[in-house]
Amino acid sequence: MTVREAAAEGRRALNSPCFNAQITTPDLDASLLLAEALHLNREGLITRGETTLTPNARKKFMEFLERRIGGECVAYILGKKEFRGLEFFVNESVLVPRPDTELLVEAVLKTCVNAAGDVKDTKRVLDLCTGSGAIAVSLKNEMPDIEVWAADISAEALETAKANARRHHMDESIHFYQGHLFEALPPGLTFHAIVSNPPYIPSDEIAKLSPEVQREPRLALDGGKDGLEIIREIITHAPGYLEPGGVLLLEAAPEQMISISEALEKNRFINIKTYNDLSHMERVIEGTKP
Repeated sequence: MTVREAAAEGRRALNSPCFNAQITTPDLDASLLLAEALHLNREGLITRGETTLTPNARKKFMEFLERRIGGECVAYILGKKEFRGLEFFVNESVLVPRPDTELLVEAVLKTCVNAAGDVKDTKRVLDLCTGSGAIAVSLKNEMPDIEVWAADISAEALETAKANARRHHMDESIHFYQGHLFEALPPGLTFHAIVSNPPYIPSDEIAKLSPEVQREPRLALDGGKDGLEIIREIITHAPGYLEPGGVLLLEAAPEQMISISEALEKNRFINIKTYNDLSHMERVIEGTKP
């Protein structure tokens, strides 16, 4: 079997009806899995299309396809995912970084960087519910002069975040803490910006998610009865950890934005605004401490 034939076989397999997975990009998935099995990039699949697969490479590719058909997402199979031009380790202890969350990083940059491209007065940024560490590492990568703290309740997730910091040579410049939200932090810390992609899926909605998403850690998905339990807790306690003029930025579902805005107003945040994702839906909300 040649590389070209294997790619075609993979596409057919992932295009077939499947009850355990929602495969919306079979061509892309097959290409990524085949490239990984052959230790090539996707361009290499084209240039080596007539190369014959070794028995071990074919076996590995078939195993990848079986896992994908079984409902495991490509990122978990590969053990990695790109986010803002950087590659991150991922596993079933963390959410897979998604393009929508890049908007959260962009919102922090808009808040913290002036027209000349220099960091304003922002010196300390906290990433709550850091998961894989994609947000924290990306912020440090794009604003090297800031101080970054990151916290997560999951010890396993935090180990993955630390591994990603090491991967990008930031393990000594990002401060990691384990615990529930602000309880994880040493006393007395305040920040110029707090950013979070917290759990915001209503508990009853999780069973309706795709099989792939249901494999992701429930702890990182479940936002309680209405999806806003963790978000409300963050908003309630954030003023005590923000400098005057500091900003809180949260990712959430578009239909939750009105309720979140009301919670921000209740806790005396000002200059509340939202940012739209690529689908032109409100995905990130920002509030400023007076």
